[in-house]
Parts: sequence; C-alpha cells; structure tokens
Amino acid sequence: MNLITALAISIGALAAVATYLCLGTTFGLQVWALFIGWGSFYHTGGETAGLTKSATNHAWGVVVAAITLFVVGTVGGSVLVTSIIVGLSVVGLVLGAHLPALATIPAAVYGYASTAAFCLLTGVALGDIGAVIKAAAIVLVSLVIGNLFGLVSQKIAGVMAKPA
Repeated sequence: MNLITALAISIGALAAVATYLCLGTTFGLQVWALFIGWGSFYHTGGETAGLTKSATNHAWGVVVAAITLFVVGTVGGSVLVTSIIVGLSVVGLVLGAHLPALATIPAAVYGYASTAAFCLLTGVALGDIGAVIKAAAIVLVSLVIGNLFGLVSQKIAGVMAKPA
C-alpha cells in the first residue's frame, strides 16, 4: 500500500478514537486542540523529534498566553492597553526562539492562539489565575495528546505501507 493511502486509513481510524476520547468522556479534552496538535506533529517533521519540538513549543505558547490573559484580566483597561499587552507578549513568545528548544515558532503560536481562543470563547474569568491555569492545562493536554496521536498514526502508516 502506498504511504498516502496508509496515512489516510491510519489517521482516519485514529481520528474516530480521538473524537470519542474528547466528546464521549468526561476528560474535558478539546477535539479541535487535539487536531491542531496532531497537525503540528506532522508540520514539525514527525518522528520523535517532531513530537518533542511540537509539544515543547506548544507548552511555551500556552504558558505565555496564560500569563498574558491573566495580566489582561488583572490590569483591565482599554482595547489599546490590551493590544499593547498582547503585542509585548508575542514579542516575548518569539524571542524565546533564541533558545533552540523554543525555536519552533509556529508550534508556539498554535499553543498561544489555542489557549487564548479557549479562554476567551468559554468565558474564563481572566483575573482568576486558577481558572486561567485550569483552562491552559486543558488546552496543553489536548495539544500534546494530539502530538501523540500524530506519532501513533505515523508509526501505524509506516507498518501498513511496507511491502509484504
């Protein structure tokens, strides 16, 4: 079987499992974040190195976003003040790439954006650090589980694509 067909079957079957894990359990995992993590795994090159780069940078993005959201919720203020806070936080997010472990900027942005989206769209009380941390943890776990689904799907497809 060719690799694309093997990937389609592997990813499709595991997508059903991932969706059930998110929607059919009480874990609170977010299916959209899981799929972002899954795509990020492949985007960063796959294999163990891609998993490590993706997960590490997701975590960095989630942490920067959580801190930013808390600061915005605590400081309050106008759209201008919020915009400046967000802009400065993104400068910090990208400057993290000076460290080799944080050099996969797109994966960091996925973590940052996913955290901001989840918190803002679900009405998390941004001034409540506990609520922000809980929301950020849900996003990070969902992203990393998505990275793991990527690795598993790649391994299964590799076995399926090998000639008999």
